[in-house]
Amino acid sequence: MHLTHHLSLAVFRPISLKMVTQQRMMSHLFAITLAIILAGALPKNVMGQSVADLVTQDFFNGIINQAPAGCPGKNFYSRDTFLQALNSYSDFGKLGSPDDSKREVAAFFAHTTHETGFFCNKEEKDVPATKNYCNTNYQRYPCTPGKRYFGRGPIQLSWNYNYGAAGQDNRFDGLNNPEIVATDPVVSFRTALWYWMKNVRPSVSQGFGATIRAINPVECDGKEPVKVKARIDLYTKYCGQFGVAPGGNLKC
Repeated sequence: MHLTHHLSLAVFRPISLKMVTQQRMMSHLFAITLAIILAGALPKNVMGQSVADLVTQDFFNGIINQAPAGCPGKNFYSRDTFLQALNSYSDFGKLGSPDDSKREVAAFFAHTTHETGFFCNKEEKDVPATKNYCNTNYQRYPCTPGKRYFGRGPIQLSWNYNYGAAGQDNRFDGLNNPEIVATDPVVSFRTALWYWMKNVRPSVSQGFGATIRAINPVECDGKEPVKVKARIDLYTKYCGQFGVAPGGNLKC
């Protein structure tokens, strides 16, 4: 009896280029999806320092402790009230790269430090009684009789049109109650962040000098070199504390 052995040959089907392409696309899609999920799960200090990471209690104390003991701002401004105000402006300190963001925070605190004398002053000093900072050309924000719109808060918010607009965006009556900027510290910091985001931030990428011009142009073009230098010195100091180079175009 003869046994016949039958060998079963596996049939190999070639994988098409279309199948390979689809597999690669699925792999790429999975990788992208996973990256998005992980990005949302990663803590801020892994992706880049948050504003709260930069503006530590030690950093804030390093500023306000330089103000004399009797300053009205000593018991008014605080890191906590700044962070509370920051909740209304979550895009602040999130500009471009991590280094760009650090420079923005450094610039903000350089200007607020300079404007308030190391957070000493809540409002502008020695304002003549006849000066009410009312510009009647801005009919949308009519001045309230008896109210004065001189500099108040960390960035020294001034003029009726700024008080009116800041009040609308931050839910307070800036025209009838401008004093609140010097009596409520959270509102005070909100007005500073509001002014920054509206009027200064567009200039940040052009260098620190452009932010000086955005805040107080009368100091620029050689008119107030001592004040400009003081702002620059504060900015470079804070950049150093944040571990970032100050960049170019420091003067205005």
